[in-house]
Amino acid sequence: MTAKLFKKYLLPFYTFALFLLLWQCVIWIGGYQPVLLPGPVHVAQSIVHFIITGEIFVHLGISLYRFIVGFLIAVVLAIPLGILLGRNRILYQAIEPLLQTIRPISPIAWSPFIVLWFGIGSLPAIFIIFIAAFFPIVFNTIKGVRTIDNHYLKIADNLNLRGWALYRDIIFPGAFKHIMSGIHVAVGTSWIFLVSGEMIGAQSGLGFLIVDSRNMLNLEDVLSAIFFIGIFGFMIDRIISYLESLILKRFGES
Repeated sequence: MTAKLFKKYLLPFYTFALFLLLWQCVIWIGGYQPVLLPGPVHVAQSIVHFIITGEIFVHLGISLYRFIVGFLIAVVLAIPLGILLGRNRILYQAIEPLLQTIRPISPIAWSPFIVLWFGIGSLPAIFIIFIAAFFPIVFNTIKGVRTIDNHYLKIADNLNLRGWALYRDIIFPGAFKHIMSGIHVAVGTSWIFLVSGEMIGAQSGLGFLIVDSRNMLNLEDVLSAIFFIGIFGFMIDRIISYLESLILKRFGES
């Protein structure tokens, strides 16, 4: 019990404490002034200030709104397309090369066009999140559909399962583990590019907070915003992992 408690709680705590100590040692050895590299104490004061004033929650709410909207649009479009391409070989051969060509392009590379098309605000960030989430989901869905055991497809054929019943009882459950894997990957990439998108074409949100703090030369606020981005990203990942384990008990593992 003690060893389990150490691995789960104390070991991460000691690792974090060591990181803070190394951070402070770098400042001492390098002789950096707070204006160039704020120390843990300055950043902690900034974090407390953001929490007390509630400013961080305003930016977080805006960022989460953009994240959820862009991500849900990607899920709604990518999963049906992935199932369709996984089931239709001719359509897959026609469209897959185009998707593979677009996939390696960073969503940020589209930013000049995105700002021209959508202006400044939430839409550029939402569109960037959509692009970041779309490809991991669609390709994992395709893989999941194409790797379904033919034994189950033969059983479905013998039972005369067609249309919605086939997809509900065989295709979707059979591909669900890969779909959830794609969603899990997409969550991470979307959160990363959300911040990048807000740094380009937004006037609010966590990414904007970094840019605004940098312009004001408040580097302790920059590091505070980075801290919140990491913490919230970690929490989102844990939530998705928990939901994934619950849902896979119903679909992927059965």
